[in-house]
Amino acid sequence: MMRNRSPGLVRILPAFVALLGLLACGGGGSESSGATATAAATSGGTGTGGSGGSGGTGGSGGTGGAAPNKAANCASAFGTELTSAFGRLDGVVTAVVMPKDQQCAGVNGDHVVIEAKMNGATYRLVVNIKSDFGDPDVAYLVIDHALPPPAWSEGWHTGFKSDYVATFGVKAGDFKSHPLTELANIVTDAIPLGQKISVYAESTGGERAHKIHRNNGVTDGAIVLDPEGALPKVLLFHFANQTF
Repeated sequence: MMRNRSPGLVRILPAFVALLGLLACGGGGSESSGATATAAATSGGTGTGGSGGSGGTGGSGGTGGAAPNKAANCASAFGTELTSAFGRLDGVVTAVVMPKDQQCAGVNGDHVVIEAKMNGATYRLVVNIKSDFGDPDVAYLVIDHALPPPAWSEGWHTGFKSDYVATFGVKAGDFKSHPLTELANIVTDAIPLGQKISVYAESTGGERAHKIHRNNGVTDGAIVLDPEGALPKVLLFHFANQTF
């Protein structure tokens, strides 16, 4: 009887072995580990991308370019040496006060005030940036021009004329008009702190000089930056109703 069952067993055993092989393959262990590897790779890629993004915070360094507050050291006490005359103040800029700088003494709502030190005291040089009649916008021009004689010398100098046409060689059509806030920023940005300056202006005496604009071709106000330099810059102003 054993001989009769042997052929059947022989046929069953190979089938049983094959079934075991299929069960071993059907476990899917290699696919699962592959998916895990893929997930890990994806996770790793996300992590790498995140660290790269953090480099973007370097852009915050751009805030370092903020403009300085030129009114930070505005004075509370002023000199008294200006005489009642048209003249030129030669001094050193200590502050530039805009209409928004309400914390400063003598702040003016429609002028930029240049504070300059002369002979140990501070003086106020008041520049119109708005007209009180007609067109409110003030016309402005910057030119390269040597400081007219006499040479720069710290102090208040009088006894000479200033004419936009004869002295500086300009005409009204050379200028461009600006509204108050825009011109306040332009003038303030142009004037460096701690540098020599010459300002043609009219004073009634004491601490203050004004009318730093075209007047009558005799007492025209102007601002000269870097007056002892090789190429000084002159800031000029006129109102809309002035022709020359």
